[in-house]
Amino acid sequence: MHSDTRIDVMKIIDNNRIGAYQWGILLLCGLCMILDGFDVQAMGYVAPALLQDWKVDKAALGPVFGAGLFGLLVGSLFISVLADKFGRRPVLIASTFFFAICMIATPLTSNLQELMVMRFITGLGLGAIMPNAMALTGEFSPQRKRISVMMMVSCGFTVGAMLGGLVAAAIIPRFGWQAVFYAGGFTPLLIGMAMLKFLPESIQYQVLNRAPKDRIASVLARVAPGTAISSQATFQVPEKKEDGVPVARLFSEGRAWTTVTLWAISFLNLIALYFLSNWLPTLAKSAGLSLENAVLLGAMLQFGGTVGTISMGWVIDKLGFRPVLLVCFTVAACFIALIGHAAASTVLLFAVVFITGFAVVGGQPAINAMAASFYPTTLRSTGIGWCLGIGRVGSVIGPVVGGELIRLNWGQADLFHAVAVPSVLIVVMLIVGIRGAATQPSLTANAVAH
Repeated sequence: MHSDTRIDVMKIIDNNRIGAYQWGILLLCGLCMILDGFDVQAMGYVAPALLQDWKVDKAALGPVFGAGLFGLLVGSLFISVLADKFGRRPVLIASTFFFAICMIATPLTSNLQELMVMRFITGLGLGAIMPNAMALTGEFSPQRKRISVMMMVSCGFTVGAMLGGLVAAAIIPRFGWQAVFYAGGFTPLLIGMAMLKFLPESIQYQVLNRAPKDRIASVLARVAPGTAISSQATFQVPEKKEDGVPVARLFSEGRAWTTVTLWAISFLNLIALYFLSNWLPTLAKSAGLSLENAVLLGAMLQFGGTVGTISMGWVIDKLGFRPVLLVCFTVAACFIALIGHAAASTVLLFAVVFITGFAVVGGQPAINAMAASFYPTTLRSTGIGWCLGIGRVGSVIGPVVGGELIRLNWGQADLFHAVAVPSVLIVVMLIVGIRGAATQPSLTANAVAH
């Protein structure tokens, strides 16, 4: 029981187990991440069928891949800032409805130029999903399980990307590539309606922004049913609301070095991740795999990422980020380089791609969780969003440069050797650039109680 007049809402969350109400919130955030992963990767899965249908050269898809990822970049950078100002809930719900409508409209395009524009617009909505889903997840989770829970929910992205491959392989031969976009559009409309009814705003965000006490008390009572809250109670969190431009504050109070390092690591990993996600099915088909096996190989990359995300979360809770990620990206560099040498054996190729996905795709949620752990509530969505947004400059560069290297007739072995270089650089950055608070699994900042 808790009847004090001053209630630290983060202590209440930390001292209680994750109950049914929180699991419902985590489920909604996880479903958003699944849809995010499905829709971001949809273009990579439909690419082989679209090339056949529209009779265009595969290298011409580079700008289309890049446009969607550039939209993600812009959405991550600017819409995440709105969430720290107006709340996670309204931005997350609005973004879900927005990208759902855009996905439904995508099959109406009739040429590469129209498709490129539509993928950019869709990306604007998708870019706001991960920062806000991750922020809400962390803010409704107890500290002792926070990293593993955030990574479990963020695993929804790789699950969605993997499901995209399975769904695409099943429905494209029967209904055409357009059906993938319809599936990725109508489903989030249903999830958006569920969020309107059941998704609450972050309690920490409400306290810092002086939301009505009865609204805070209502959510807190559902998070911790055994907590007695008097009518005279005041709510607090162990940090203060700060004024000023949120992005500028990412570089204040000793955060600058870690902020830049987080951006660099995210940038490097997303170069490799999105090259692999977008080009792997197409390159595999060019190497002689059937259309179905080429699409399934893309799904195997995401399946490896799903297993990697789940496996790494609980280890990071115990050991911290640096030792786990050092091993992760060393493995990534080795196995990316092996992909171009494994094409002669389908079984070996699928195994190498699985391990690559484990490290590259599974490592990205850990980078996002590290950003979420480092920044306080008032900067969390901005911090995650800008880490992802700057990182997504790499996600644009990877597929576009890949298309140019393919146009220059680079061999597959040389392509994958080049894609392994970012993982080598990440290992260097983890050794020299990440230290202190960013290496520890914590979500709180040392700030004055408000």
